[in-house]
Amino acid sequence: MTTAGARQPQAGAGQLLELIRTGQAGTRAELVRLSGFARSTVAQRIEALLRAGLIVSTGGADSTGGRPAETFAFNRTAGVLLGADIGGSHTRIAVTDLGGEVLAEDEADLDVADGPKRVLGWVRRRFTRLLRHVGREPADVHGLGVGVPGPVESGTGRLVSPPIMPDWDGVVVPGWFAGDYAAPVVVDRDVNIMALGELRAGGHDATDMVVVKVGIGLGCGLITGGRIYRGAQGAAGDLGHLHRGGDEPCRCGQTGCLEATAAGWAIRRRLNQHGYEVNTSADIVRLARSGDHRTVRLIRQAGRLIGESLADVVGLFNPAIIVVGGNLAGAREPLLAGIREVVYRRSQLLASRDLRIVPSTLGHRAGTIGAAMLVHDHLYDPHRVSTALA
Repeated sequence: MTTAGARQPQAGAGQLLELIRTGQAGTRAELVRLSGFARSTVAQRIEALLRAGLIVSTGGADSTGGRPAETFAFNRTAGVLLGADIGGSHTRIAVTDLGGEVLAEDEADLDVADGPKRVLGWVRRRFTRLLRHVGREPADVHGLGVGVPGPVESGTGRLVSPPIMPDWDGVVVPGWFAGDYAAPVVVDRDVNIMALGELRAGGHDATDMVVVKVGIGLGCGLITGGRIYRGAQGAAGDLGHLHRGGDEPCRCGQTGCLEATAAGWAIRRRLNQHGYEVNTSADIVRLARSGDHRTVRLIRQAGRLIGESLADVVGLFNPAIIVVGGNLAGAREPLLAGIREVVYRRSQLLASRDLRIVPSTLGHRAGTIGAAMLVHDHLYDPHRVSTALA
């Protein structure tokens, strides 16, 4: 029988792993100083982390004299993570190492309205193919992160009345992968995982951010104090369905939503009415980059409309930076110029004086990297690690 006393020596191992994997500490001396633990305690926890394969010794650090101090690093190669970014009309997947570096990726134009069997079936099959490509087995998968374009019940991964996903209501996404991998599956809104990717790997140097996804649909991820803000039920950031007036019908069944006039599907509808053959955000971007005046004008106006809602967000949330991503963000200047024009004009001086509005630095990888980071955070939560080692 294992006693509480026998488990106690591993308490705090998760905190030490957090310091090592985030690059804050690498030697015993640094771990002692930053954790406040005694040297003997740090030595015990390091041994436990080494035995579990969570860290590796990387040799001696630079020293001014005497024997170099042993350094430790997070063991990124001990397994892999799987990430899926399921959007309204496009899905991207990736295999990453345990630190979130992309090893292989794939993508396809998939309409989420086609239902979970088609979309999640494609994701499952392509995950298997990518694992073979990188020489890994299902047993090497430590976790899966999945982003979906609809409200997700926290903790269960169950979709709840998603407005543009009629056949997905009540679908528990982790259940689709239970037979493939003996690993946790963490699910969140697609724009939240994109925001997490930009926060961790985008190089923006800010912990209070708004990340806007402009594609066929519209969404907004909120980062406060370096963490995703999801709200009471996980529905925070539903930018696309804010009411902006007018009577344009929206895909959600309401009228006057921002999406109905500024999202990619609204621009596509207008271009189709004028005889353009447009199906995806990529088609719209190609037209804009070719200099088509009608497309550029529609994108610029969409940017202004999005800017109106973002000005409200700036007033309420006061972010340091707004990152604009998603497939339609590939149009760059017309969209960004429209957003900046209205946000800077309508926001209070104090809130907008140092505000930066910039394009995504990760591009299409923001979502898949964010999905990997989502499950990474779940796996290496300090309390979870300490409990597992106990």
